[in-house]
Amino acid sequence: MKQQQQPHCTLCGRGQKDVPLLLQGMEGHVCSECITQAYQVVQQEVNPTKARGGDKKRGPKFELIKPIEMKKYLDQYVIGQDEAKKHLCVAVYNHYKRLMQPQSDDEVQIEKSNIIMVGETGTGKTYMARTIAKMLQVPFCIADATVITEAGYVGEDVESILTRLLQAADYDVAKAEMGIVFIDEIDKIARKSDNPSITRDVSGEGVQQALLKLLEGAVVNCPPQGGRKHPDQKMIAVNTENILFVCGGAFDGIDRHIAKRLNTQPIGFTKDSTFHDEFDENHVMRYVTSQDLKSFGLIPELLGRLPVVTYLNPLDKETLLSILKTPKNAITKQYQKLFKMEGIDITFDDEALVYIVDQAMQYKLGARGLRSICESIITDAMFELPSQEEIKEFHVTIDYARAKFEKTVMHKMKKAA
Repeated sequence: MKQQQQPHCTLCGRGQKDVPLLLQGMEGHVCSECITQAYQVVQQEVNPTKARGGDKKRGPKFELIKPIEMKKYLDQYVIGQDEAKKHLCVAVYNHYKRLMQPQSDDEVQIEKSNIIMVGETGTGKTYMARTIAKMLQVPFCIADATVITEAGYVGEDVESILTRLLQAADYDVAKAEMGIVFIDEIDKIARKSDNPSITRDVSGEGVQQALLKLLEGAVVNCPPQGGRKHPDQKMIAVNTENILFVCGGAFDGIDRHIAKRLNTQPIGFTKDSTFHDEFDENHVMRYVTSQDLKSFGLIPELLGRLPVVTYLNPLDKETLLSILKTPKNAITKQYQKLFKMEGIDITFDDEALVYIVDQAMQYKLGARGLRSICESIITDAMFELPSQEEIKEFHVTIDYARAKFEKTVMHKMKKAA
């Protein structure tokens, strides 16, 4: 009798404490969960095509941006790397056209072309992916391959990559199944040796095999809140057939595999020097192939699902100098904006910028080295000048840059070595 006297849902009979919300009517009550189920039933009856995620025969509509226009947008932020930009823009453009293709009885079906980008650290792989994500019309996420481990170890599962894509799509499965995923640090899961353990996967090859089903296309049960912290959560089925995967990695030491492959000559007195005369030792990455990636430690099955291999050239002095001044998001422009908030105009001498580039070339850290060296030079100014209200201009000369940088631990450690 007490249960009947308490407010309860007229449809399902659950009490007020068992549901999030209970709405009162003239002759009864309706809970929020029954309202949600009723709404879904009405949507399926009124518009069954929309309830299933759009008209699948026609496909979704996108405002297509031509590859040349995408590259012009990337050129405003990323200096150089024309080859990688072309491959990335073409892959995104074809991805849109692949999603828009109507499902007809035609036997020709466009397959996706996943990409793998090879380049030294600081050449702009991740930055290029972040930049092009601003103009994409589909969900985009950046995942890190270093945290992915084989079952039995502490870390994340392969399905956690799709969890980030679901978060970018606001947990809309239909949108997530059209997205683009950038897997960074793909070289960190390379096979460590040719003699893997017979008991547990110490070599890391099992992680590559777990990625195969994602790259090729399969229905994967994805944990919406992460894998191991919430074992009782309800899985979400995501079809990866229309998800474009872009992989990037530094592949430190792959230049030795490339040089070894190019310098192989037959025994004898005759040799064909036509190719070796054109061989550029400073830009070895442009000759990278899937064979070199296999020698580095990626399994052939994974490379077969990454058909497009592109490269990023190491940054020379002219490119690093342009990175300091030219792009919309240049380092010097960022410092000018920071000091402008304090009412101070900061300027850099060309000789000081050349000095910063020379130091970055010695440390071989790419564009990231520019940031660390600039921070070590301007840290004292950013600490002192906000308190000195009478100073309205600040000029960075080569003498100032040299004096500040030579006091840093970075310079002293290099000098000691």
